[in-house]
Amino acid sequence: MDEESIKQGYEDFKGAKNTTELNALAQKNNLETARLQSFVDIILDRHIFDGEQLTDLFAPLELGWKDRRTKELALMEELSPLLRKMAEGRELSGLEAYDE
Repeated sequence: MDEESIKQGYEDFKGAKNTTELNALAQKNNLETARLQSFVDIILDRHIFDGEQLTDLFAPLELGWKDRRTKELALMEELSPLLRKMAEGRELSGLEAYDE
């Protein structure tokens, strides 16, 4: 194997691992995997976290505002570190609201 093949294999491995983690988060939070993936892709593409999109992500669950907020915070507790890892050191504006 040459260096390029090794790099590509590693990138493929990281992508598969991130997808597995996102799938687990979606299932744990009763979210559609594709919607969560789209939410994450938009954040990583724009480098901006948008709280309104987070609210929209939970809209299909038809939760009251208190329950929705609780679920949003629970998701972001686990998603925030994953987003930072996926951003590979690039700043994600707006995500600091979920720092501990």
